[in-house]
Amino acid sequence: MYTKNSLKAELNAKGWRLTPQRQLILQLFQNLPKGRHLSAEELFELLEKRSEGISLSTIYRTLKLMTRMGILRELELAEVHKHYELNTAAPNHHHHIVCTQCNMTIEFENNMITKQAIKQVEKSGLELIDCQLTIYAICPQAIRQGFPAVMSNNWVCSRAINAANKLEKDEE
Repeated sequence: MYTKNSLKAELNAKGWRLTPQRQLILQLFQNLPKGRHLSAEELFELLEKRSEGISLSTIYRTLKLMTRMGILRELELAEVHKHYELNTAAPNHHHHIVCTQCNMTIEFENNMITKQAIKQVEKSGLELIDCQLTIYAICPQAIRQGFPAVMSNNWVCSRAINAANKLEKDEE
């Protein structure tokens, strides 16, 4: 877990500064509930609600920097844009199951996947940085709605609505 001082030291060692924006973004990710991922746009909206005044371009640059530093994990889920989460130290890699219709995301751990990744990487003479398995699936509600033939363009899974409502309550 990064502290202000450890982040500052690592940034300084690489010739970068610890800006208030970088510190705030790190704090937000450290305080997210377990299993919560944020896109750059969601982070921007969250900061805007708090009247922080951080531009979207600054958010993108900071997310890219923190991903390169290994502080954040970049996730390619079912949506068009990437999501980010705090990177936990190995071997605590976790994986995701994502509904391609409602974007519901379920996290799970499986040590066999991580062990296989380590085995393959070591066999190649490399060192494991991250291990992510993303399984794309369809939720039961989408199937009941007739996926894919008769899905309406504006259909939203009740799980996604419930998750969004929970998210709003968590942010209050």
